[in-house]
Amino acid sequence: QVHLVESGGGLVQPGGSLSVSCKASGFNFRINTVGWYRQAPGKQREMVAQITSDGSTTYADSVKGRFTISRDNVRRKVSLQMNSLRPDDTAVYYCVKPPDSWGQGTQVTVSS
Repeated sequence: QVHLVESGGGLVQPGGSLSVSCKASGFNFRINTVGWYRQAPGKQREMVAQITSDGSTTYADSVKGRFTISRDNVRRKVSLQMNSLRPDDTAVYYCVKPPDSWGQGTQVTVSS
């Protein structure tokens, strides 16, 4: 059974940085694409970043140049480093194993 557990998140001021991580279990992590989605209040979930088994990355246009996704196949973890955060980055961030496995989510709030 796929299990994804997020950690990190919290409150940060605009322009600040934050990192969220996800510990995965229950599947062959090394050979799978994993990523991060987010859902802001009143909005649909959207893809933030994904990383394939060979390390290729994809980012939403809104986070390019500010966010970096990485993976550690030994520790079965995927992380998202978020820099230059803006209030519109406020959302619940979900770790995802496409197409349909999701973590519980972790709240990221960007506010002064």
